[in-house]
Amino acid sequence: MELPQTVKVVKGFLAEWGVCSRTVLLHQVPQTLSCGNNTIAIGLWSGDIIILDAITGSQGAVLSGHIDVVRSLAFSLGGTSLVSGSDDETVRLWDMQTGGGVKTFYGHHGRVFSVSISSDCTIIASGSTGGEICLWDTQTGELKRMVEQQDTVVHLSFSPIDSGQLTFISGGDIQQWDINGRPTRSAYYGSHVAFSPDYTQSASWRGTTITVQNSDSRAIVAKFSVADGGGGECCCFSPDGRLIVASAGKIIYVWDIASPNPHSVGTFVGHFDNITSLVFFSSSCLISASDDKSVKFWQIGVLSTDPAATDPKPTPPASAQIKSISLQARDGIVISSDSAGVVKIWDILTGFCKASFQTSLTGGVWRDAQLIDGRLIFIWYIVQYGYKQICIWDAEEDKLLQTLHISGCRGLRISGDGSKLFCLDDKILQAWDMWTWKPVGEVGLEGNSLYLDSFCPGGSEIWVQSKDLSTQGWDFGTLNFPPVPLCKTFTEKPHLGFIGGPSRQSHSPPWIKNMVTGKKVFQLSGRYAKPCEVQWDGQYLAAGYDSGEVVVLDFNHFGSQ
Repeated sequence: MELPQTVKVVKGFLAEWGVCSRTVLLHQVPQTLSCGNNTIAIGLWSGDIIILDAITGSQGAVLSGHIDVVRSLAFSLGGTSLVSGSDDETVRLWDMQTGGGVKTFYGHHGRVFSVSISSDCTIIASGSTGGEICLWDTQTGELKRMVEQQDTVVHLSFSPIDSGQLTFISGGDIQQWDINGRPTRSAYYGSHVAFSPDYTQSASWRGTTITVQNSDSRAIVAKFSVADGGGGECCCFSPDGRLIVASAGKIIYVWDIASPNPHSVGTFVGHFDNITSLVFFSSSCLISASDDKSVKFWQIGVLSTDPAATDPKPTPPASAQIKSISLQARDGIVISSDSAGVVKIWDILTGFCKASFQTSLTGGVWRDAQLIDGRLIFIWYIVQYGYKQICIWDAEEDKLLQTLHISGCRGLRISGDGSKLFCLDDKILQAWDMWTWKPVGEVGLEGNSLYLDSFCPGGSEIWVQSKDLSTQGWDFGTLNFPPVPLCKTFTEKPHLGFIGGPSRQSHSPPWIKNMVTGKKVFQLSGRYAKPCEVQWDGQYLAAGYDSGEVVVLDFNHFGSQ
């Protein structure tokens, strides 16, 4: 079965100096990134290259041709061509306008670790574990020159302002040569190197220290130390040359090197595994890839425009857990509430927060929220002074609208059409009208350890799931008639369901399961919230992170499978 290629994660937390605005999750580990002309290319372990829109994060073409890991990618200056290097010992040139391969270059005797294309697009350079540096003619495909090193060529790049200048790293030395294979500057030590856009400065790793130098004089501009992350090391300059960004292990560090006193401006934490690649899309947008199968978009220095930051009420702690999710795909939004009482509205397509409201509702186990006729309604179960009740609030005004006294609660939900409020109490399912607060029906249920199923259709239907994964469905939408049981087949309910992690003791990643065949078809990564923080409508699945992020999966391309 085809797996979902991308997942959007909308920002649910604020970093000190920026935000994670979107995450794209992949079914494979992304090994390398490159960005050009509003397009992101991601090299995978399978040998495929995924193309994403850098603005929306949506997936475009998949370039297939390599038969092993894609280690390196490089766009041409105008973004019309893409070069890739792979463990299959080949280099490929791709036409980004057609999405097809142009040429394949053979000649390496080892895995191709690095590729670059000259600014005039006439020469491709590639370096491999065999120690070869190959220079290829892009028009004829011929090997123009091969320069052999004793060690693996782990990095290689053309100067963006001089097509005849090549920088590479081999054997722990950073070297600069011309295209005729002659050294132009003395070598210096480093395990990774990056150059500013105007090539006047370079940044290189040595142990846990990153050194920024003048490219000509080698005079030190700044030195920064980082924690030993135990993983890969990457660094890059922002397009305006103002920032230097580096990663060690799972952490991204950001420094301002344009000020008279270069200094740290923040760190980004959000990946669950080592970061493999960093690239800037714009001066304020950084993109990272990680072994945790995710690609994250970081908006740098945007707190002044973030809705949560401009909210006149206090901003909640960054670590507030997501406590409820409401998926309103028909309106293109997801609504979340966290343990700090903040209710947020997210745009599904862009992944950005549209509005944020601080409420006083910081307790309670069961809750839900929905935008109904322009009003953000929040429902909340609380036990206070011995009374068990559901509170209905206007989240924008933080105003109590109504209370409903009940005997207990194991789950709360507003119906998909916003007309009813559901409450599950042990083996009884009750429903009230959302505006008159009058009861509209209740049903007795069968089974043990019941909880509201993650499937939430657009009308007044609701499904209840038991511990053995069996489900019961009811339609409360028929006026003046009792609730109607839904068929116990999967005619009304999509056969792809969310399972896993139902207990508070278990934090194992949940699965998407084919409920007909019983096969697990896709597993989410990271520490996700419980089933009460998940909703699924047959196309989209929205789930909450304990870290405060919200993930939205689009399974539309599953089709009839």
